[in-house]
Amino acid sequence: MQTKQFRIGELSKKLCVEKFVIRFWEKEFNIKPQRSTGQQRFYTEKDLKKFSAIKELLYQKGFTIAGAKKLLGSRSEQLGVLSATKTTLAELCPDKATLQADLKKLRAQLIKLRELL
Repeated sequence: MQTKQFRIGELSKKLCVEKFVIRFWEKEFNIKPQRSTGQQRFYTEKDLKKFSAIKELLYQKGFTIAGAKKLLGSRSEQLGVLSATKTTLAELCPDKATLQADLKKLRAQLIKLRELL
C-alpha cells in the first residue's frame, strides 16, 4: 500500500502556514523531505505529524525554536505523542466565517471601550 504524499502547497494548507515557514522549519529542525527527480518536495503523513508538533510547540505552547529543538531532540521517539493532542488541524486553522464573527465581537467591544474613555 502506497503512503499518502503531499506537495509543499498541500502541506502548507493543512498546517495553515506559509510555504516559506515549512522550508524554514525543514532547515531548523533538519527535516529531509523526499524529493522527485525534478527536486520537488514530497511530504508523508509522518512529516505532517512532525510539522504539526513543531507548530504546536512554537505557536500554542510558546516554545522558542531552540526550546522546541531541545524537546524534540530529547523525545524524538515521542514525536507522534506530541502531535496527537486534543487540538485538531481544524481548530488551528478556523474557517473564514468564525474569524469574521470573532472580529465583529472584538470590534463591538472596542467601540464600547472607546465610548467609556
